[in-house]
Amino acid sequence: MKKDPVARNDLALLAQCEMIATNLPAYATALGLPATDLTGHAADTLYMRFAHTQYDRYGKVAQNWTSWKNLVRDGGDGGSSSAPAHPAAPASVPPAVAPGIVPRLRALIRRIKASGAYSVAIGKALGIEGAEEAAPELDTLQPELETAVAGDKVRIGWTRGAADALEIHVDRGEGKGFVFLAVDSVPDYFDTTPFPAASAVWKYKAMYRKDDERIGQWSAVVSVGLGT
Repeated sequence: MKKDPVARNDLALLAQCEMIATNLPAYATALGLPATDLTGHAADTLYMRFAHTQYDRYGKVAQNWTSWKNLVRDGGDGGSSSAPAHPAAPASVPPAVAPGIVPRLRALIRRIKASGAYSVAIGKALGIEGAEEAAPELDTLQPELETAVAGDKVRIGWTRGAADALEIHVDRGEGKGFVFLAVDSVPDYFDTTPFPAASAVWKYKAMYRKDDERIGQWSAVVSVGLGT
C-alpha cells in the first residue's frame, strides 16, 4: 500500500505544488491534459504561497504585539521599549482563487494517473508517487488494553489497528485461571457478566485475530477491582 500522494504539512504541500507547477508542462501534452489544468494549478500554487507568507508574517507580528501588550500591562525588565512595527503591505497580491486547493490538487493527480501515458517515472518527477507503506509485522502485534467499571459492566478498551478482531480471556479469581470470554470486532468490549456479591479482582488478557487466526503476542494482563 502506498501513502497518500498529497503532502499534509503546509511547507511540504507548497513544495509539492511548486514542483508540479514547474515540471507538469513538460508532460502535459503526453498526458492529454488541457491548458486549463496547467494555468489553474499554477494560480492555486501562487496564491497558496502568498497566503502562507501572509500567515507566517502576521503570526510573528501577533506574537510581538502579545509580548508588547503584556509588557505594557504588567511592566518588567527586558524586551523592546517601543511598540512593534506594523507589517508592511505586500508588494503584490496574486489573483485570489476559490477555496479548495487541496481537493483540486487531488482531482488533478487523479487525472494525471488515469492517463495511459502515466508512468512511475513521471509520478516521481511530479512528486506524486506516494512512498510504499511498510506492512505491519503481524508476529509482533500486541494489544494494549484498558479497563474501567462502566455502570454494571466492565469496559475493555482496545484499538484494532491491522487486525480484524480481538480474542479476550478473563480470570475472575475463581481458581480456573484464564478462560475464553469473547471475540470482539468493534472496540470497545463490554463484559456484561453480573458483578459478584463479594469484592473481587477480574483480570483480562487478549490477542489479536486476523482471518480467523490468532496473530501477534498476548497483551499484558490488566485488572479491575470490583467492590460490594
